[in-house]
Amino acid sequence: MSESFQNVSNEQVGEKSAAAFARAKEAMPGGVNSPVRAFRAVGGTPPFIARGNGAYLYDIDGRRYIDYLLSWGPLIAGHAHPLVVEAVTKQAQRGTSFGAPTEIETELAEEIKRAYPSMELVRMVNSGTEATMSALRLARGYTGRSRVVKFTGCYHGHADSFLIRAGSGVATFGLPDSPGVPSAMAELTLTVPYNDIDHLRMVFEQYGEEIAAVIIEPVAGNMGLVLPQGGFLQAVRELTRAYETVLIFDEVMTGFRVSYGGAQERFGIDPDLTTLGKVIGGGMPVGAYGGKREIMELVAPDGPIYQAGTLSGNPLAMAAGLATLKLLQTEGTYERLEAVAKRVSTGFVEAGMRAGFSVQAHAIGAMFGNFFAAEPIVDYESAKQANVQLYSAYFHEMLSRGIYFAPSQLEAGFVSLAHTDLQVDETLEAMDDVMQELRRRMR
Repeated sequence: MSESFQNVSNEQVGEKSAAAFARAKEAMPGGVNSPVRAFRAVGGTPPFIARGNGAYLYDIDGRRYIDYLLSWGPLIAGHAHPLVVEAVTKQAQRGTSFGAPTEIETELAEEIKRAYPSMELVRMVNSGTEATMSALRLARGYTGRSRVVKFTGCYHGHADSFLIRAGSGVATFGLPDSPGVPSAMAELTLTVPYNDIDHLRMVFEQYGEEIAAVIIEPVAGNMGLVLPQGGFLQAVRELTRAYETVLIFDEVMTGFRVSYGGAQERFGIDPDLTTLGKVIGGGMPVGAYGGKREIMELVAPDGPIYQAGTLSGNPLAMAAGLATLKLLQTEGTYERLEAVAKRVSTGFVEAGMRAGFSVQAHAIGAMFGNFFAAEPIVDYESAKQANVQLYSAYFHEMLSRGIYFAPSQLEAGFVSLAHTDLQVDETLEAMDDVMQELRRRMR
C-alpha cells in the first residue's frame, strides 16, 4: 500500500496562537526568529508558548504538551527546574552582566575540562554558531591552510563556511546553494557524505595538504538523528592525524547528552578541538570551544587569532550551566535518559509497524530520531528519502493529542530528567492511536 499522504495543517491551533502568529509576521521575517519555528516543514500555525514546567509546555491558549523538543536540546533537566531557576535568580540579584572576569566563568570551564580531557583550554562564547565559527578560524590560523571538510547534512550553525549542503533548517527549507554565501567561500568548503570514509579518503588524496580542518557532528542530529557506523569516527580521526589536519568535534548537540563526556567519551575519540553549547547553558544562550593547549594558546590575548564577545561568559548562563551539570552527575542519570529515549523510539517503530507503515528509529543518550522510511537512515541522502507528508500528518495528530515533537522530520528529538514513565506511556498510547488513524485515512 502506498505511504503517500496529503499534507495537513493543524487547524486545531488556538485562536490566541493564530492571532499571535499573524501579529508576529508583521514584525519579523516569517513571524519567527529562527526559521524552523514557523512550521513550514509540516504546515499549519505554531502554538505560541506561554511557559514550561518539567516535561510540559503550555501555550497561550492554555493547552498542555509533553515536550520532546526541549528548546532544541538545552533543557536536559526539563523546564524551569527549581535548582536551575534558583541559581539564575541568585545570580541575577548580584548582576546580569559585567563585561569583566568572574569566578563563575572559571568554575564552568573547569567542569567542562574535567568532563572533556581533550579540552585543555576553554573559551566561552554566546552560541553554538559562534563556537563553531571561532573553532574553524582557529584551525585555519593554526595550520595555515584554507580548506575545510564538512559532512553533507551536518549543521554547524549559520556562518558562511557551514551553509554548504547543510542540515537542520537549511535541509528543511531546501537551500543547498546557500544564497548570500560568496562563491569563493563556498569553494573552500568540501562536502563528504556522512558515514562514507572512502569518499573522505579520496578528498584527502586530492586536497590533503590544503585542508585545515574536518568538522563533524559525531552523532548527526540535524538530518534527524543518524548514528555513526562502526569504525567511522575512528577512521576519521586516523585520517586527519595522518594529514596533520585539525579534527573538530561539533558536540553542541551531543555534548553532555550522549554521555557526560559527550560523543568523544562514548566512542573513545580524542579530537583536537571541540565545540559545545545548549546543555552547558541550562536554557540560557551559551557556547564554548576548546581543545589542545598548543592550538588554543593562539587565541587572543595569548595569540594572534582574534575572537571576542561582550556577553561571553555571561554570569546568568554560567550559573544555569553549572546547576544543570551538577544535576547530571547523579549516578544512573544517563542510563535513565537513554532508557526513556529508547522507549520513545522503539514505541514509534512498534506503533508504525502495527499500522503497516515503513518506519526507522535511532536513539542514543537523551536523543532520538524517528523516520517514516523503508530503508535504513545512514546519511543525508537516505534521510531525505523519508516520507515528509506522512510525518507532517503524524506530527499534527500527535500535537492535537498534546505531544510536541520537532516540526520537521530532519530534526532530532530529546528527553529530559523530567520525563517520567507515565508521560512516556501517554506518548506511546497516542502514537498507536495516531498511526491507526493515519492508516484508516489512507484506505
